[in-house]
Amino acid sequence: MTTRPDPSTGRVTPVVSLQQLTHAVACSIEHWFDHPEVHHRLGDRSWIHRELRLRLIDPQPGSTFRGKTVLRSHAWAALDQAQTPVAYIGGDVYERWARYHGEGPRGPLLSDIDPRPSMGLAYLVDPTRWRQGYGHATITAALTHPDLTDIQAFYCGIDADNHASQRCATAAGFQLLDPTPDFEDTLYYSRTRETIRHQ
Repeated sequence: MTTRPDPSTGRVTPVVSLQQLTHAVACSIEHWFDHPEVHHRLGDRSWIHRELRLRLIDPQPGSTFRGKTVLRSHAWAALDQAQTPVAYIGGDVYERWARYHGEGPRGPLLSDIDPRPSMGLAYLVDPTRWRQGYGHATITAALTHPDLTDIQAFYCGIDADNHASQRCATAAGFQLLDPTPDFEDTLYYSRTRETIRHQ
């Protein structure tokens, strides 16, 4: 495993590269969802194929999701130096960010509106590679990917009891927005482009 020190933390992390998710790669990693923890958090093997369809096969730019307009979508597999998939990362790019509190009589109930171009990230590491730094490496690779240079803020919504994922986001430079979970028992973490430039 090739590693390098992270300039923001000094921590040694693996080196990964991002490759656009394909049907073949989705099939090769679908067994990750047989792990009880992954199945509990995300569901069965259909999850990764749904991500492929939503992000790459049938994206819907201009659609609205929870009060935000979708500009485009991305989905990548993170590969180690042997070109083996070790993680997945993807999500939608929005014209702004807003914290969603459900639907009201006049539409979505929103707070914490950030008017900058933003991206919501979802990520998953191969369960056999947990606690090896691949989550941190994958998030860092996405934040610095050339296709995302226009994004000014990144957000992760993480289950309040998913402490491993919270540690991963924090290690990648994300900060907790509010220690109180929302109505779906989710905590939100963010990182801005400015902090990425200064690492």
